[in-house]
Amino acid sequence: MSIPTIDHPTDRPNFTRIEIEGRTLWYSYRTLIAFNAYNGSGPVVRENVWGPTTGKHLNYVDGGDTEAKAARLNTEAFQQAVTEAGL
Repeated sequence: MSIPTIDHPTDRPNFTRIEIEGRTLWYSYRTLIAFNAYNGSGPVVRENVWGPTTGKHLNYVDGGDTEAKAARLNTEAFQQAVTEAGL
């Protein structure tokens, strides 16, 4: 088991990236907003249902272009992906 690393990629305490056991989790404030998939397909990202600050965090994770935003999952689909990922 490796020791998790925790950082604030934008140097703000409201956006946190945790790397543990080959997986990366991104949090906006205290809410999981994205995680990387083990299959290498890129991050699984939740759609923005909050506000502009979390929107900036989401854009940091996936780039925020039109294609990336279209691939974001709604609340139910994201929760299902989290469950399937064993988080």
